[in-house]
Amino acid sequence: MSAPDDAAPEVEVPTGRRHRLVWVTVAVALVIIAIDQVTKALAVAYLKPRILSGEGPIDILGPVLKLTYTENTGAAFGMGTGFTWIFAIIATVVAIVILRTATKIGSVAWAIALGGLLGGAVGNLIDRLTRPPGIGQGFVVDFLELPNWPVFNVADMSIVGSAILMVILTIRGVELSGARRASGAR
Repeated sequence: MSAPDDAAPEVEVPTGRRHRLVWVTVAVALVIIAIDQVTKALAVAYLKPRILSGEGPIDILGPVLKLTYTENTGAAFGMGTGFTWIFAIIATVVAIVILRTATKIGSVAWAIALGGLLGGAVGNLIDRLTRPPGIGQGFVVDFLELPNWPVFNVADMSIVGSAILMVILTIRGVELSGARRASGAR
């Protein structure tokens, strides 16, 4: 039986290419995790004492971008404070799902998107697992401040950027396999 005319045919991704794309996913994640953890360590070392002493945030681009220091025990926009352990579990599940999904991709763009999502999730998970008050209950270090927006970090930027890339890929009809959906296909 053949596929309908408006559906993309199944694409068999060669094993070697699939393995390379898994490594692209992992490499992107590791780069994000490294940048995230280094910038958080710098925020703790330099911004936390500044904020605690009352000096206030550092203006980078006037009122548009500031460096500050906050300890986020919740999720985005400060929601879920007190449920840190749930976010740790969710991040762990997300990481496992991404790693399993990465073995099925055939697109560099999807590998980058999944790697960014994985890196962001693991970057914040590391905070939740290693910072006070204890394993699975730790706060996430946030230090980038925009006007009228919650303070965030590199992991958060990576998660949002990856989500935007995934939406673009989906709108453009690029499937995980790398195949393009025919126009009008659902």
